[in-house]
Amino acid sequence: MQGTYTAFAGQRRLASGTAGDVALAVKRATQPLAEPIIIFDDGTGRSIDFDLRGNDHEVLARLEKLAPPAAEATEAPAEPRGRGRPKLGVVAREVTLLPRHWEWLNAQAGGASVALRKLVDEARRASGDKDRERQARDAAYHFMSTMAGDLPQFEEASRALFADDRRRFTGLIADWPTDIRDHVVKLAYSDPA
Repeated sequence: MQGTYTAFAGQRRLASGTAGDVALAVKRATQPLAEPIIIFDDGTGRSIDFDLRGNDHEVLARLEKLAPPAAEATEAPAEPRGRGRPKLGVVAREVTLLPRHWEWLNAQAGGASVALRKLVDEARRASGDKDRERQARDAAYHFMSTMAGDLPQFEEASRALFADDRRRFTGLIADWPTDIRDHVVKLAYSDPA
């Protein structure tokens, strides 16, 4: 599975890594722990549930089904394909635009589809860093809300996070439990505290 996950037992980090690694670590730790275990998707900062029933092989098999198949691994569908370029992953969807937009798009070299793809690629390049920063900030906030919502300075730390004031943010969370603090900083800034 793509992405990383982190499990917390109370305020202590239990495991971090791939979905399979974290699921098996949680499965092995559930008997002796009295604290609740929460698993987080590090890409979103949101909690996620894994089905830990059965043996290790069964748990891993269920997790494999959650992951989208790789582009090369997809099988050809049984029914005939329609228009488009299926090998490139082209998917037809509806776009609603004003007539002046369609006129401009149709006047572009390659037509509307090519022009739209170029516009989207250009916008992705132009805002890529800002999008990654926003996603990291949002993931840190979702994690913080669940794990640190009752901790001192949560509101002020949230304001500092969204204001992109790293010095103030790290100062405000300095007294939080070490594993929570370090994980929030890792999610927000992709590095250790």
